[in-house]
Amino acid sequence: MYETEVIEQFSDSDATKEFFACLDQQLNKVNKFYRTKEKEFMDRGESLKKQMDILLHLKSEFNKKSASSHDSKEEDQSISCTFSCEDSVRSRGDQEEMQDTSVDDDLERNDTVFTDSLQSGDEAEDAGKPVVVRRDEGKMRTVSGRMVSCQGKNVRINIPLTTPSRTLSAISYLVREDLLNHSSRKCGPEGASKLHLNKTKLHHAEKMIKGGLVELYKGLGYLKVYRNLNMLAFIKILKKFDKVTEKQILPIYLKVVETSYFNSSDKVIKLADEVEDLFVRNFAQDDRRKAMKYLRPSQPKESHAVTFFIGLFAGCFLALFAGYVIMAHITGLYRRQHQTSVYMETVYPVLSMFSLMFLHFFLYGCNIFAWRKTRINYSFIFELSPTKELKYRDVFLICTMAMTCVVGVMFLHLTLLTKGYSYSQVQAIPGLLLLVFLLVLVCPFNVVYRSSRYRFLRVIRNIVLSPLYKVVMLDFFMADQLCSQVPMLRNLEYVACYYITGSYKTQDYGYCMRAKHYRDLAYAVSFLPYYWRAMQCARRWFDEGQTSHLVNLGKYVSAMLAAGAKVAYEKDGSVGWLCLVVIMSSAATMYQLYWDFVKDWGLLQLNSKNPWLRNELMLRRKFVYYLSMGLNFILRLAWLQTVLHSSFGNVDYRVTSFFLAALEVIRRGLWNFFRLENEHLNNAGKFRAVKTVPLPFHEVDEED
Repeated sequence: MYETEVIEQFSDSDATKEFFACLDQQLNKVNKFYRTKEKEFMDRGESLKKQMDILLHLKSEFNKKSASSHDSKEEDQSISCTFSCEDSVRSRGDQEEMQDTSVDDDLERNDTVFTDSLQSGDEAEDAGKPVVVRRDEGKMRTVSGRMVSCQGKNVRINIPLTTPSRTLSAISYLVREDLLNHSSRKCGPEGASKLHLNKTKLHHAEKMIKGGLVELYKGLGYLKVYRNLNMLAFIKILKKFDKVTEKQILPIYLKVVETSYFNSSDKVIKLADEVEDLFVRNFAQDDRRKAMKYLRPSQPKESHAVTFFIGLFAGCFLALFAGYVIMAHITGLYRRQHQTSVYMETVYPVLSMFSLMFLHFFLYGCNIFAWRKTRINYSFIFELSPTKELKYRDVFLICTMAMTCVVGVMFLHLTLLTKGYSYSQVQAIPGLLLLVFLLVLVCPFNVVYRSSRYRFLRVIRNIVLSPLYKVVMLDFFMADQLCSQVPMLRNLEYVACYYITGSYKTQDYGYCMRAKHYRDLAYAVSFLPYYWRAMQCARRWFDEGQTSHLVNLGKYVSAMLAAGAKVAYEKDGSVGWLCLVVIMSSAATMYQLYWDFVKDWGLLQLNSKNPWLRNELMLRRKFVYYLSMGLNFILRLAWLQTVLHSSFGNVDYRVTSFFLAALEVIRRGLWNFFRLENEHLNNAGKFRAVKTVPLPFHEVDEED
């Protein structure tokens, strides 16, 4: 602890003493924080070194086994290590810490399951048993946390429930264990079993350790930047003091700063060099340049061509949209006329669907721009790769390019109709447009942001298969976006039914509405986003054990009940259902508003220094928060349209529905910014800047 004593030569005022007292306080705080983070990274480094030693030993054993069996034609060579049959017990806090972390997409794509081959007497049972979680007196038991004894080392293998195969295997094992009423699994004659590690499983363990080294190196880099920035800050503030007081304090105090712990310790630099050397030798085939691509990924340079094409496509979109609006106004397509019903029932849903989707995407680009301006670390929150993430210019380019194509095709379609072509001749054009977009989305070639497209598909897969996948921030963030896109999903379902059933050939647009299976599916679409989100909350509660996730689950259950009441009212139209709609929707709206303001945004804190806000704010102007809360409240009341049935003159009711759906998308775009702002402040408050990657091996003592 540093404490400066100011002699009479320099203590000409109380302000000088106060200045050095504050300076000492900051120096002590920097040293304390640096020591804490340095110890954390050193411990993590030691753990990774042990992981690497175990991995190298297992790979060496595997290579020896492969060499001895070289003449055999077995493709899946494996090595065996004995392990004890005692279940490992971890505290709930350790489990929550494990569940708060996640592995990179590269690691997730290579997830495998370690298979326990149990042999007891004359019976042999091979079953993949990953983590089996059971609550027992406030603790979490993990069956996959086995103690492996290999060459005198006791190692526990921990495999989180991150994939459906592991989750289903864990559930089936739990059920089987309960039915058989066995408290522990049977062991062999000598109390030990065999754990087989094949090449694929070793490769997966290698991927996990590789991800851990990358994150450790990133954290060490942040700590070095922290040291340099604080050193520069002390120099500048002392220069400013010398300039104001006309005294030479800088050389005297700077010696103290230079010899302080945060500037004199070289442990971080040495550990970074060791990580580099370890990574180069084991993961880059002694190619340092290749290793640096992983450890220090370079940001792609922003091209002026992207900005140029944004302007080009934006101009084309505006021109085509203006032409489309003028032609639609002349033909009276959006008025309540019987002769325009075919167009509104068949073509307009396609335009509405794409408009809502790319409006949402455009607002996401605006969110990225705002997050970057306010220095919100959205890349870390979403676990995006720095070399593959979409910048806001990329998002705007995709939006303008896509909407230019959509409006251009719609303009061409309307032009053909006005020139006398029948609906049967041009009705396939909107369907072909949708088919082209779907083909581009799944295109395997490295064009049109393939990595982002595939990541989007993986996130959608995780949402649809909830709660089988472990839930990370990007998964439930995207599921929330889908809750605001129910009209778009219903349009997509209708368009798919219209073209798949071949109704477009006869313009029988009422077929899908008459078919019972379609009507049931249409109702299900209204519930699915809320159901997926509720299942994610249930999975997070199962993984982390926090009751707040159950309370959040109740919010989506209330939304499903309100949606069910609306569907019933649309079918029946009675006063009783109307009253139920008002009651359920009002309760769900109040529930959602409370969660938006208090939980997701972290606002409405009574004891905050900022009235009705939180203590820490990223925006300077406080009125923006009050305005946003007011807008969120107003836009949450869009359900009143179901009760009031308001219309705008002779405008078709579908246009009114599209307008209300667009308002909900705008509300979600506003919600996105403050949701991530609150998440960023929570991470900053807990000094979270790098991920803690779960590691495959955990060395334990024999008595454990």
